[in-house]
Amino acid sequence: MFDAQCDLAALVYEADQDPDAVLREFAADLNASGVRTVGMVQAGQCADSSLSAVLVHTGEKLQLAQDFDPTARGCRLDLGRLQNAAGRVARALECGADLLIINRFGKRESAGQGLSFLIERALGADIPVVIAVSAHRFDDWIKFADGMSVKLRCDRQALDTWWHGISTRDGGARAPHQTVCEALK
Repeated sequence: MFDAQCDLAALVYEADQDPDAVLREFAADLNASGVRTVGMVQAGQCADSSLSAVLVHTGEKLQLAQDFDPTARGCRLDLGRLQNAAGRVARALECGADLLIINRFGKRESAGQGLSFLIERALGADIPVVIAVSAHRFDDWIKFADGMSVKLRCDRQALDTWWHGISTRDGGARAPHQTVCEALK
């Protein structure tokens, strides 16, 4: 089932597209307009030591690649570093967010591991989620999401249209969440 008003969106990309640039620009613009966007966007390539992520809520760049090993082949993702980054995103969610951005839906997430707990946590707190999903993994994504996702083209216009629809669906702008820190003041 695809619903343009769904809080869960897959930004579906082909091999020749750059979902990271689309998500980075989208997050920066939302944050600049006062929308609390948290999450991370991939930087660099999975198959080399440049793999990293940018936390969209702080701008901090985190290394995700394994330490250099000239014999390593394939994806060089360091699972410990990924989990550390995920923990930082989880803590940011606890302080309040209007949107969660997840950099990729990969084999770990399709198995219920990796960053999948962040998706569940955000949706459980009524925080919309957008995630980059490779076209070749889209069938796995549909199974993971139980079909309850909107499929977006990998472009800014599609992302903006989706966000506008969900952020104004109750007749007005989405009410900002009060953070735990703000509530305790």
